[in-house]
Amino acid sequence: MGRLQLDIVTPDRVVLSTEADYVSLPGVEGDFGVLPDHIPYFAALRVACMHYEADGKTAWACVTGGFAEVADNRVQVLVDTAELADEIDLDRAEAAFRRAQERLEQAKHQTNVNVVRAEAALQRALVRLQAAKLR
Repeated sequence: MGRLQLDIVTPDRVVLSTEADYVSLPGVEGDFGVLPDHIPYFAALRVACMHYEADGKTAWACVTGGFAEVADNRVQVLVDTAELADEIDLDRAEAAFRRAQERLEQAKHQTNVNVVRAEAALQRALVRLQAAKLR
């Protein structure tokens, strides 16, 4: 069996470009896996952790929305932001999570704080924290 070319790209940079044996992605309609020779596929992604396997090892990343395109043994993950689990500082991720929780609590009691933005920030912080703990 062949391999997949996996590219994780944000508007600012190429986060990852590597070969993989398997890729698991967080689709908005549910997680899905990609093996070599997968049929062409296009899916919207949710804010969550994704992972890929290469040479018997699993690596994790967190992605914040976007799309995945699968075609010709290539998986292109086009997202707003992405971080590899190995690059996430656990202490900073925990601090960001606590700040996001506090902002959401304030948003529930103040009219000048956007609840939707506070909830989105909390979700992003939680995903970063999960990815950091999975490495």
